[in-house]
Amino acid sequence: MNIHEYQAKEILRSFGIPVPRGRLALTADQVERTAKELGGRCVVKAQIYAGGRGKAGGVRLVANPEEALQAGKDLFGRKLVTHQTGPDGLICRRILVEEPVDIAREFYLSITLDRQSSRYCLIASAEGGMEIEALAATSPEKIHILTIDPFVGLRTYQARKLALALGMKGSLCEDCVKLMMNLYRCCLEKDCSLVEINPLVVTRTDWLMAMDAKINFDDNALFRHPEYPELLDYSQLDPLEITAGEFELSYIKLRGNIGCMVNGAGLAMATLDMLNEYGGAPANFLDVGGGASRERVAEAFKIILDDPDVKGVFVNIFGGIMRCDVIAEGIVDAASQVGCTLPIVVRMDGTLVDKGREILLASGLNVDYTNFLADGVEKIVGKVGRQ
Repeated sequence: MNIHEYQAKEILRSFGIPVPRGRLALTADQVERTAKELGGRCVVKAQIYAGGRGKAGGVRLVANPEEALQAGKDLFGRKLVTHQTGPDGLICRRILVEEPVDIAREFYLSITLDRQSSRYCLIASAEGGMEIEALAATSPEKIHILTIDPFVGLRTYQARKLALALGMKGSLCEDCVKLMMNLYRCCLEKDCSLVEINPLVVTRTDWLMAMDAKINFDDNALFRHPEYPELLDYSQLDPLEITAGEFELSYIKLRGNIGCMVNGAGLAMATLDMLNEYGGAPANFLDVGGGASRERVAEAFKIILDDPDVKGVFVNIFGGIMRCDVIAEGIVDAASQVGCTLPIVVRMDGTLVDKGREILLASGLNVDYTNFLADGVEKIVGKVGRQ
């Protein structure tokens, strides 16, 4: 689950991590008013669920409230396209107005989950800013990574060693140690999958400050935080993903034209890989889960068909807990309700597969059935075309 920068900074502030003074604005007039409160000169920052805003013109240093007003008018409702948004971009509907900071040095600092070790790792670099991805690709030796033992947590001596590696000394080093310890505490207490400060800066007066912040929450821990859904900005989410969330479906919109419905995340990823290998382009990731009802399957299928980019549908089901006849009934229900004429290829195996096949073949839909994944992928790509 994502949140905006201004929300992430509020959380960091509550854990004792210094951030610039600032305020959220929902109108251009509020941008101007906040600029006056901050003394005129300020930074106007578009709030979208993506990085790279600066390069897309979404972060601007203005000299006075009049310029702030004009920046607000220009940014509100503007679609920002970055390397993280894809070509469709995201529309700015919120702006963070902050005081400017006189920066002496920039760093990168984050805590994230290392999937390989199943542990948090603390990542730091003395070269922060917008080019951190390029640095990771060209000079990985400049990035320091500390894997944190979950039984003992982050220790102060480990944080101090990392701060020294970043070139910090004296009281600044101790401030950095305290900041890292607070960042780790934030990560644990808030059930974060990522807490990133980029850049973490040293000001001209030798203060550490988080100039930008990104926090992602672990979706599996949302039951412990009933307040988190209130933090979501639904204008930043795909409407189909919102609908899928209402039915507890794992759905992610992609950029292809083959709709996919699969049960099980691992099987879903393997299916997407196979489609790409055969020249197809998946339109979505959709995992209906292991024990979905007929109604839930029907809603999942309708979500796929509601995507205007979808030109054909591939269903890949292994019936363990899930029954193949339930899948077939859900597909027929949804396709009949919306009058689907798109080509559908279904590969099913497992519990009550024969009954499921009979339901599909008797439905009158434009459906092909196969027992083999490769054969099903080849069929749907042949019907829709390669990209």
